[in-house]
Amino acid sequence: MSLVAGVDFGTASVRVAVVDAGRGCLGRAVAPIATHRSAADPHLATQSHADHCLALERAFGAALAAAGVRGTELSALAIDTTGSTIVPLDRRLRPLDEYMLWCDHRAWREAEEITAQAGNVGLEALHYCGGAYSPEWGYAKVLHWLRANPDRRAQLHTAAEHCDYIVAELCGIDEPAALPRSTCAMGHKWMWDAGREAQPAAAFLASVDPLLAAVPGLHAGRVGNSAMVAGTVCSAWAARLGVRTGIPVPFGALDAHWDALGAGCRPGDVVNVLGTSACIMALSDRYVPIPGVSGVVRGSIHPAHVGVEAGLAAVGSLFEAIAQRAGSDVGTLTAAVQAYRAGQSGLLRFAWDNGDRSVLADPQLTGVTLGWRLDSTAADEFHAAIEGTAFQTRIIIEQLQRYGVPCRRVIHGGGIPGNNAALNRIYASVLNVPVMVPKREVTGLGAAMFALLAAGDFRTLDEAQRALAPDYEVFEPDVESSRAYERGYAAFRKLYRELATLGELRRLRASPLTLRTEGQADLGA
Repeated sequence: MSLVAGVDFGTASVRVAVVDAGRGCLGRAVAPIATHRSAADPHLATQSHADHCLALERAFGAALAAAGVRGTELSALAIDTTGSTIVPLDRRLRPLDEYMLWCDHRAWREAEEITAQAGNVGLEALHYCGGAYSPEWGYAKVLHWLRANPDRRAQLHTAAEHCDYIVAELCGIDEPAALPRSTCAMGHKWMWDAGREAQPAAAFLASVDPLLAAVPGLHAGRVGNSAMVAGTVCSAWAARLGVRTGIPVPFGALDAHWDALGAGCRPGDVVNVLGTSACIMALSDRYVPIPGVSGVVRGSIHPAHVGVEAGLAAVGSLFEAIAQRAGSDVGTLTAAVQAYRAGQSGLLRFAWDNGDRSVLADPQLTGVTLGWRLDSTAADEFHAAIEGTAFQTRIIIEQLQRYGVPCRRVIHGGGIPGNNAALNRIYASVLNVPVMVPKREVTGLGAAMFALLAAGDFRTLDEAQRALAPDYEVFEPDVESSRAYERGYAAFRKLYRELATLGELRRLRASPLTLRTEGQADLGA
């Protein structure tokens, strides 16, 4: 049985799990990564290449120490990262600037231009990313970088998702034609389609802005799914991590996708990975576009199925913001709401503080709280925010079901559910289904499963899941709470659509010239 490492780059840290094919996880470690923000531009969120590399070294070494093994005993390693985190690269695949994190929304204007032009020409790929291109994604970020850096345009040869760039970095790949690009990231973030094996044509990109079409190697590389080996660890990184040169590294993926598999996701499951934001994923065998759902991609999440991804742009970050404004912390507020009843605060909270990822797909929406009274407290808002994120999750799940995605059970992944029983109970009652929470940490486990595939320990991902997937703590819906939440959800769903069409509420931070009031994605009857 092989020993491997699963590496997971989250928004604020890198986590490494050392996993044995027969015994499971032997050791874990985490190293923080600083995020650079600007008071002058709340949309900016970047990280440095050097910080990423140093954090990886530190977490890797600490995980090996925690497992009590030597790096030379590892047979493979695999890496997932947040997305889209975009790295602008030169001709030798060297970073030209800081990594632009998924939560860097400076490219919102560029995203709107791409969406509008795709609609004008009837670009089919737009339908498979929910009908709107996001400022979180590759083309928008590349175009924004080009416009913001006119003196450096000639240096830009290509750009890559972090999950693809870090694999190339570890494997010593410095030729654009050899750059590994994952089905997962390319399909969900770059409008690539496995059936057509193509991305939007240069003519379309030029119609958005000739700058995009002029990037010489924008589409350079080779696309592969996570069951395929992308390369092997080069000597330089083998020395830095203490592993053997030449061990295999599969194509990477987005972190939540592999976290979903580590949590046990199978067809019929909805996995909600709750961290800074929420990534809501499911597997399907139907390849049909879903309005307002940000990705329907063949071979993503699970190489043998259609992967479906939606989500909320703020969950953990919203909870942190509420606590900070109150001079408190999330742990204190979590303890304060443990005994709250359904709807007790009297507040209705729309978690648009970082925009709406699904189903309205509008990054410019801002948070709304209704029902304030003079005696409302921070704990009240915190509880209402949990309820609001649960209500929006239900809107998303109902949208998936409307378009034929099976949703028979809900699994909670990510860091929040293991530390917030109140949240799990609320979600179970709002969704009116049992919520299953892994009994042990699964971050990095999905990556380890693909590393074990690359090492040859398992023939299929399903075999790896049967061997390593966790047991669950089950949170059942409370009958009385579910009745109360049916009333609250009816109000929430109605206002979710109506508030979002009011320009004054949709873009409070924008100038009047950027306000718009066009209709939103179809939510169905």
